[in-house]
Amino acid sequence: MLYNCVLFLLRFDIIGLSPEAQEDEAGIKQAAEHVKVLIDQEVKNGIPSNRIILGGFSQGGALSLYTALTTHQKLAGVIALSSWLPLRTSLPQGAISGINKDIPILQCHGDCDPLVPLMFGSLTFEKLKSLINPVTVTFKTYSGMMHSSCIEEMMDVKQFVDKHLPPVD
Repeated sequence: MLYNCVLFLLRFDIIGLSPEAQEDEAGIKQAAEHVKVLIDQEVKNGIPSNRIILGGFSQGGALSLYTALTTHQKLAGVIALSSWLPLRTSLPQGAISGINKDIPILQCHGDCDPLVPLMFGSLTFEKLKSLINPVTVTFKTYSGMMHSSCIEEMMDVKQFVDKHLPPVD
């Protein structure tokens, strides 16, 4: 099976990692706008936006979540590994009525992550369920996994991609 894949490295400043920490709002929004430009470029190159999955690890997963919730392009899904939802307090209260209100999200987290604690993943999962269709959000934890990955997680990612990007005939 062939997948088109675009890798990018965009970042924003992480001022602190606690639920009350100040966030780099301008940097997060600017990075999300860059991702949206990349999505637009892929669409212009013939890849339908509903065949694009955003994904990343840690800060990349956070940016993927934020971008998917704020874009006007219909996406195939989001994969967020060891991540959190940035600017969660500035997102609307209640369900998002946008084009991605039913977007499938795979959120994965290790239960021993010292950098982005599992609590952040759990809080993100609860917030996502209040913003979009809760049945489209999957949260998986992995026993003993730190701020890293494991074979089981990668198999879950593969299954998610296979399900949400079936081969095109």
